[in-house]
Amino acid sequence: MDFDFSEREQKFYRKMTQALSGHEAPEKLGTDSKGAIPEWVSRFQQILAEVGYLKLGFKLPGQADGDSLHLLAGQEILAAFSQSLFLLVEMSVRMFGSIIQLWGTPEQQAHLLPDLRSGTVLGAVALSEDAMSVSNDPLKTAGIENGNSIQVSGKKNYVVNAPWADWIAVVGCMHDRSAIFLVEKNTQGLQIDAPQKTMGYRAAAIAGMQLDACDIPADRIMIPPENTDVLALLRQWENYILIGASLGMMKAAFSSAKDFANSHYTGGKPIIAYQEVAFKLAEMLALYQTSQLLAYRVAWTADKQVKERDGLMLCAKVFCAESAEKVASMALQILSGQGYQHGNPAADAYACAKYTQIAGTSMEIARVMIGDMALGYR
Repeated sequence: MDFDFSEREQKFYRKMTQALSGHEAPEKLGTDSKGAIPEWVSRFQQILAEVGYLKLGFKLPGQADGDSLHLLAGQEILAAFSQSLFLLVEMSVRMFGSIIQLWGTPEQQAHLLPDLRSGTVLGAVALSEDAMSVSNDPLKTAGIENGNSIQVSGKKNYVVNAPWADWIAVVGCMHDRSAIFLVEKNTQGLQIDAPQKTMGYRAAAIAGMQLDACDIPADRIMIPPENTDVLALLRQWENYILIGASLGMMKAAFSSAKDFANSHYTGGKPIIAYQEVAFKLAEMLALYQTSQLLAYRVAWTADKQVKERDGLMLCAKVFCAESAEKVASMALQILSGQGYQHGNPAADAYACAKYTQIAGTSMEIARVMIGDMALGYR
């Protein structure tokens, strides 16, 4: 494994950090209670497009290996800056964009991918229906041919970006096979609910949606190859995103607690001089750096040793997601009253950490799958 980054990559990270550092995080800017698209959405998309972040993670023609390591380091920077912005961008570019790149027709790719990578279009993926996890629940959303069009009906929950997205990839079935329907905003029959009030990701837009005989052109359907486990692959992509989110949470929470411990005085000395505080910081750093090593190993195997990827990815999802909650909790203990206020990075991390444990592959299901792999059942 080689986790060293080239001078060019390090220059990119510095440029990305500098581009974000001059702006207030979306959590401090707020959103419209009626679900209107905030001004900051397009502004930050343009910033990330200009530094090249939106192009990461897509394997180019003729490219021997992917750039999963490079992407993960960038994800950590973005997630540390703003969890809400990170979720918005990753579900659009990485989830929606990967669907288009892998299963889209050449015409769909030419129409959507350039706009996604330039930050002029926002995408969403509608997957969950009755529960946040679809591991044990069959999809009910379905399409029916209607002449030169397809009528899609169903209900989706917990759709990130749904109220703001220009395009939504709706995962369902047609002719007893997995299908993905491309639904443009304002399509007749599409109804988007008001954004849900969530514990974390307060500046993001997560909502349910209904499709009532939603009529789309026949060229807006994607049929993955037969025997493709679409749900498993989409959950895998989501898990990668949540691992990056966890690293960003730990980075932000640890930095906030460390800075406070160095600058806040009690009893005539900075609180970092007290052993109990120093021990907490040491444990936080150990969890953070161990999570980094495991996450980077997963990214490396994704490009170099694909056979090892799935089991490692689940291990990283469990360890990183649970470590994020622990690190954020210890940071809040050090920060005391300051950490309990909205807008503090540790408070935001603590509120968002639980989402990483229940979204994607849940902790419970992940542990069952890891056990099955260890026993040779998978």
